[in-house]
Amino acid sequence: MRPEKVKFMLLAVNMRRAVRFYTSTLGFQEVFVSEFWSELACGDAILALHGGHDGSVNPTGLSLQYEDVFEVAALIDKAGGKILDSPVQREGEPILLGRFRDPEGNEGFITQYVG
Repeated sequence: MRPEKVKFMLLAVNMRRAVRFYTSTLGFQEVFVSEFWSELACGDAILALHGGHDGSVNPTGLSLQYEDVFEVAALIDKAGGKILDSPVQREGEPILLGRFRDPEGNEGFITQYVG
């Protein structure tokens, strides 16, 4: 049996702020939005947001790839997120890799493929 969808869940203190950050700043599209559960899409991938978080730091495995990771890093910073590690290319890896924290406390990665 195969799953119908893969969803990656993050936690949200303020659902409106979280939805706005991931749609306006990072390019996701709203699928379903409520105070306690929201789903945002990027292609076939679903980013789910679960309400009721206390705002504490929440390290995740979320990784988002963009054409220009430095532009996205600036957008994250401007939108109330925080760049934890500026994008750099590590030896042996075909990506620029940076780390960010969203306004809800979730930490993830931003990347750019450089071949």
